[in-house]
Amino acid sequence: MNRNSIRKATTCCLTAAVVFTGSSFVSHAAVSAGAGNLISAAQETQIDNGQDTKKDTSATAGVTEIFANSLAPRQEAIDTNVDVVQNETPVTRTEYDDIAIAQVDDYVNVRSIAGEDGEVLGKLYNNSACTVLGTEGDWYKIHSGNVEGYIKAEFLVLGNAELAKSVGYRVADVTTDNLNVRADSSTESDVLGQVPQGEKLSVVEEKDGWVKVAIEEGDGWVSSEFVECSTNYVVAESKEEEEARLKKEEEERKAAEEAARRATRSSSSSSSSGSSSSSSGESRSYNPPSGGSGQAVADYACQFVGNPYVYGGTSLTNGADCSGFVMSVYAAFGVSLPHSSSALAGVGYGVSTDAMQPGDIVCYSGHVGIYIGGDTIVHASTEATGIKYTSPAAYRTIVAVRRIF
Repeated sequence: MNRNSIRKATTCCLTAAVVFTGSSFVSHAAVSAGAGNLISAAQETQIDNGQDTKKDTSATAGVTEIFANSLAPRQEAIDTNVDVVQNETPVTRTEYDDIAIAQVDDYVNVRSIAGEDGEVLGKLYNNSACTVLGTEGDWYKIHSGNVEGYIKAEFLVLGNAELAKSVGYRVADVTTDNLNVRADSSTESDVLGQVPQGEKLSVVEEKDGWVKVAIEEGDGWVSSEFVECSTNYVVAESKEEEEARLKKEEEERKAAEEAARRATRSSSSSSSSGSSSSSSGESRSYNPPSGGSGQAVADYACQFVGNPYVYGGTSLTNGADCSGFVMSVYAAFGVSLPHSSSALAGVGYGVSTDAMQPGDIVCYSGHVGIYIGGDTIVHASTEATGIKYTSPAAYRTIVAVRRIF
């Protein structure tokens, strides 16, 4: 080692002490990027001619490398007897170290400056996530979605991996047509079901080039070659985004009211005897849609229980898949919806699971149904079961609940 220039390169998970025996120079460096630590501190104390001077430096936990100042030719006076002692304490850095989760009753404002007088730039809702960029007093500077600003630190929990995992969700985006979901992580394994391109599936597990995902037929495996995995969090909403959302929801409510009026007029002019359709070799009678409420949608949908499930189908009588069933039920009420369970998670406006009403669209990983009340949904389930009732509605993790009427 060159006595004249000692370079210390440390990563965020290294604690080092360099001691020069026989001299009066002691350097301590402590850098930690473990969970819950935002600011990493490195303190250097140099004793020179009886004078103590302290230099404190700070860096956020997002910084990956710190290089200490090299010790210049002044070290010529250092005794030739040099001992170097290093105590390495590796700390594994994770993707959650810089993630903070809002823990509030409803939401916390994101402000333009670190103070209550700052302009409100947006809102971070409870259990939503942000990335911490730095600190200013007892405020965090954060970035979330399209919002960057300040939130008081007391409203955020930083670097808690378990909390972040509990509010975030791992998603696999299907990138190929008709992806086979298999019972085991092998191409020789039985096919549980198929998923169309563009669907977003909840990830259960990832290993050795395979991803375990949740679908209606059960948890199964897909090749990682045909999906793109990412961790999703609910993020902040800017003022502009909130205004646009409220405007869109109001327009959708008005459109739903108009669709309900059209459906009511259509049903009143229809024959009271209903219509007859053929299903699975049997002749059945179905009442036309009546009214324009969520309850009317639920009542209409329930007539088709027992009819077959057909992958890619849209016929309420001869066969539909889950999204085709929802799409066709609402089409009878004059409402046009997409033929995709993932896309249905964005229609209408969102409601909480404890506020579900008949007619609401209940979205799961790769699946969708219609809530009919009594903690029950009606849905085109699988080829084995066809269109059926399922209770409780949360028999699988609910991704979203969307209301049209």
